[in-house]
Amino acid sequence: MHPAAWAYYSAGAGDEVTLRRERDAFEKLLLVPRVLRGVDHADTSASVLGAPIRAPIMVAPTGVQGLAHPEGECATARGAGEAGTLMAVSTVSSRRLEDVAAAATGPLWFQLYVYEGARPFAETLVRRAERAGYGAIVLTVDAPRWGRKERFLRVEDELPPGASAVSIEEELGEEAREPAALTPEDVAWLRSSTGLPIVLKGILHPEDAALAVEHGVEGVVVSTHGGRQLDGVPASVEALPAVVEAVAGRAEVYMDGGIRRGTDVLKALALGARAVFVGRPVLWGLAADGAAGVGRVLEMLREELELAMILAGLPDLESVGPDLARKG
Repeated sequence: MHPAAWAYYSAGAGDEVTLRRERDAFEKLLLVPRVLRGVDHADTSASVLGAPIRAPIMVAPTGVQGLAHPEGECATARGAGEAGTLMAVSTVSSRRLEDVAAAATGPLWFQLYVYEGARPFAETLVRRAERAGYGAIVLTVDAPRWGRKERFLRVEDELPPGASAVSIEEELGEEAREPAALTPEDVAWLRSSTGLPIVLKGILHPEDAALAVEHGVEGVVVSTHGGRQLDGVPASVEALPAVVEAVAGRAEVYMDGGIRRGTDVLKALALGARAVFVGRPVLWGLAADGAAGVGRVLEMLREELELAMILAGLPDLESVGPDLARKG
């Protein structure tokens, strides 16, 4: 991978405190297994908003994947489908959302940015996603401005070809665009604009999660945006329990950030997540071997989750409960 592309994908905001904390928080969580349960195999199958997936491990929406592989998001979609899971496709995809849908063999959600002064463009994207067969709209709400990723800014001018966000450039031109500062009214507008399920991504505060549910969303993603927005916030897995409590079963709760092992997935499930999104590891798999690399990363995580469940005495995901994980 080109060094500037690596910096774009791997950098966090500011001093990267939150980026590091995402991993540290998982390492401070301990699993407490049960024994004498006769468990020698485990079923990792799950569902999200009614869509069956092989494991509760989904592909997070990450932008301009053409920097990692010539086929970009199309290869990722094939790899996710081969792994039996769902992919969320970013507004800043390097491939048209219709082309990604044509390449996909599994379920897709569409991640939506609403840009300042460009709500009609957002509505156009929603209509295109509906026609292409996407199953939900994931509205990112934690980016009223882009976080300052200093490690990337030092090499930004060296980015190789592949860094274009094709849908934005087609509709809005090539000039830099800032996202809009969203309000509950924007959520209500989106709710009135589509019959697709809506998932809000970028929730850390339990009151925001409760507000989202009151506005009729079907899911929330507890997320720090990969540590790329406001530095110094809690890790997603630290914020997860309070969000789960606030949602109180009225919507599905997912999380992303710091997932590197199947045991991390199991810890997140124990704290109440229905499923997790994985971002950077999928990009590394994409860069290494295209669709096959993506599929292998996802299958490795699934296999690790399956083994962890067996070793913890859990035959299926319904057996996972809060007593499984505790702080070290």
